[in-house]
Amino acid sequence: MSRSARWTVVVLAVFVVLGVALWRQLGDDRTASGPSGQQTGQLNGTRAHRDADTPAALAGPRAKAALPPCPAPQAGPGPQALQGITVDCAGDGVPVDVAKSVAGRAVVLNLWAYWCGPCADELPALAEYQRRMGTKVTVLTVHQDENETAGLLRLADLGVKLPMLQDGRRLIAAALRVPNVMPATVLLRPDGSVAQVLPRPFTSADEIASAVNSKW
Repeated sequence: MSRSARWTVVVLAVFVVLGVALWRQLGDDRTASGPSGQQTGQLNGTRAHRDADTPAALAGPRAKAALPPCPAPQAGPGPQALQGITVDCAGDGVPVDVAKSVAGRAVVLNLWAYWCGPCADELPALAEYQRRMGTKVTVLTVHQDENETAGLLRLADLGVKLPMLQDGRRLIAAALRVPNVMPATVLLRPDGSVAQVLPRPFTSADEIASAVNSKW
């Protein structure tokens, strides 16, 4: 083999190695573990939901999940950062003006995705926390993956009955500057201000109450 041919083989081998490394990195974006076992992912998706998630296709998963409706709009400014953001309520497909939906309420906004293990561990604790707090606090989940069907079925499997916003493009997380980990929880005061961003998982309703109730 000539010297030039050998160099050609070496260069091609380098490109192959770099290509494999890049492919693995892109694959790891969704499943890599972050601090405290949290999972990291791409900050912004490209679609709110998959093409396959038509209203007809979602009817069955929605019926199985049987989620409560998302909070109705209320008077008040709502968080400035969320102004103009509209996403679908996963339970019924109705568009939700996020800023108006959380205005005037103490809100625990939980950001998660169906493939996130720590999220699945945390969601039942959030549901129990909501049961204990009643109307004093609104726990609102935000599903950050375009696979809306999978999000609904995950809540159904967990037996969690919390309202869910479908935000495959992760507009809410970007607007509130939430670190790129899941789960993450944002505490919103009734006046529209952000009380705290908690980029960590919780394991019990008691733990949530301890971290949250003093922040309002």
